[in-house]
Amino acid sequence: MKIWTSFLFITLTSFALHSQPVFTLQDTLRGSLNENRDWFDIQRYDINVTPSFTTKSITGHVNWTATVVKASHAIQIDLQQPLIIDSVVYATAAMKKGISLSFTRNLNVAMVEMKDKPAINSSFNLIIYFHGTPREAIRPPWDGGWIWKKDGNGKPWMSVACQGIGASIWYPCKDHQSDEPDHGASLTMNVPDTLFAVANGRMIKKQRLNNLMSYTWEVNNPINNYNIIPYIGDYVGWSEKYPGLKGDLDLHYWVLRQDSSKARSQFVQVPQMLKAFEYWMGPYPFYEDGYQLVQSPHLGMEHQSAVAYGNKFMNGYLGQDLSGSGWGKKWDFIIVHESGHEWFANNITTQDIADMWVHEGFTNYSETLMTDYYFGVEAGNDYNFGIRKNIRNDKTIIAHYGVNEEGSGDMYDKGSNMIHTIRHSINNDSLFRLIIIGLNKTFYHKTVTTQDIENYISTQAGFNYKKIYDQYLRTTQIPTLSYQYDAKEKILTYQWKNCIVGFNLSMPLTYNGKKYQLNPIDYIPQKKLITQDNFDINEFIKTINRLFYVNTVVEN
Repeated sequence: MKIWTSFLFITLTSFALHSQPVFTLQDTLRGSLNENRDWFDIQRYDINVTPSFTTKSITGHVNWTATVVKASHAIQIDLQQPLIIDSVVYATAAMKKGISLSFTRNLNVAMVEMKDKPAINSSFNLIIYFHGTPREAIRPPWDGGWIWKKDGNGKPWMSVACQGIGASIWYPCKDHQSDEPDHGASLTMNVPDTLFAVANGRMIKKQRLNNLMSYTWEVNNPINNYNIIPYIGDYVGWSEKYPGLKGDLDLHYWVLRQDSSKARSQFVQVPQMLKAFEYWMGPYPFYEDGYQLVQSPHLGMEHQSAVAYGNKFMNGYLGQDLSGSGWGKKWDFIIVHESGHEWFANNITTQDIADMWVHEGFTNYSETLMTDYYFGVEAGNDYNFGIRKNIRNDKTIIAHYGVNEEGSGDMYDKGSNMIHTIRHSINNDSLFRLIIIGLNKTFYHKTVTTQDIENYISTQAGFNYKKIYDQYLRTTQIPTLSYQYDAKEKILTYQWKNCIVGFNLSMPLTYNGKKYQLNPIDYIPQKKLITQDNFDINEFIKTINRLFYVNTVVEN
């Protein structure tokens, strides 16, 4: 999620824009699949945690279930300081009792050495006991960590936000997006009996442990590490069923007791959102685990099957329309945006966060699709054009690989405008819709690279969009349509400038009821005879600008 908007950030200096980032060993250990991480495949996490609101500390243990894919004997465990690993136990089905393993700690990583190499295709469990005071989120969700707050009645309200900074900020894991637990995860939270604990999926167990209540929740589908999240507070809830494309989908809502009334009024938008998104993107990807919307002590996040909501029960983004078009206040931004991530980020997950545009660009575009579905294609065009003002073009959208680096925040609005541009270049909404649905079907519950997504769209569209991707994702240049119009001869002369070599965006459009097709070539003037009597070049260019993310300039 972590919405990037122009009013949230200070303009970077020229030096910062052009300086090269410096990466450390810790960046590489976290961001790469090194030899201590690539030999095992995580199948499941079972997490057990007991938080102390008074001391802002946690104790817990995590049971990894993993499969061996190649021979090795060293295991990297990710757990960020100041949390402490107490012990590590290794076990297999053949063992009567697990064995304790020694480990060494290097800042945010622990390295475990085993005497023998497990057999390929065998499975093992690694149980990691830990405790400490986790990093506290100062400004969640942008600044991640554990969140310790109180509700309006003075009761503890706890949760975690950790996208980008990583799930290892609060529990030991293999903190790399490429390896989701194939068979899901469980989260057990031991909390005071005056509170209620919610997590992803469905509650499978509730029991008393001395003066605490223990709640266990489980997801059966693969899930991103950063999406496994506890919500602990004075929660009340209600349920309903949504008649979706794969049958009845269980919807559950959890909010603070004090906010129940206004939440019930606002959350009627959830079925409306699901109707639009299942139309445009295909079935909700996690029917088995259900859909939950959970009030959170921060603005919002895409936590799979337990979407975090903190938009204060109002339409827009905290009451604001980020597009300035008026359409952005017709629906609740956080319900729409964070739920859109169930398709892009949770169903389709990038292997490296350098490719996070796939998550944020498509999810940002889901806002346009929502507007389009309920208010028409022109309203969608207005909304998408409106968010263009938030684009900074400060750095490239795709970042460096293997070092846990995100690209520019432009992955949101610029990514969305690139998709909008491709949609209008395809000029066939039925085909475009099938492509979006096809992405979610082809890469169902999978991790991907940007090349997977780029190639799929090009193949299905029947046009190689490589140069378009390169232009918008790998440079900060916005292509400029340079044009001249001879009103007397009715000749339009045009070409691409400020673009990479071979940039080949085709621009079909309809103006005043007549269809046009512009196929500019980079730096080579093209000519088109205009036969329309009431042709207004300024209105024609405005139409291009609304449909395609390009700059336009008149050549004298």
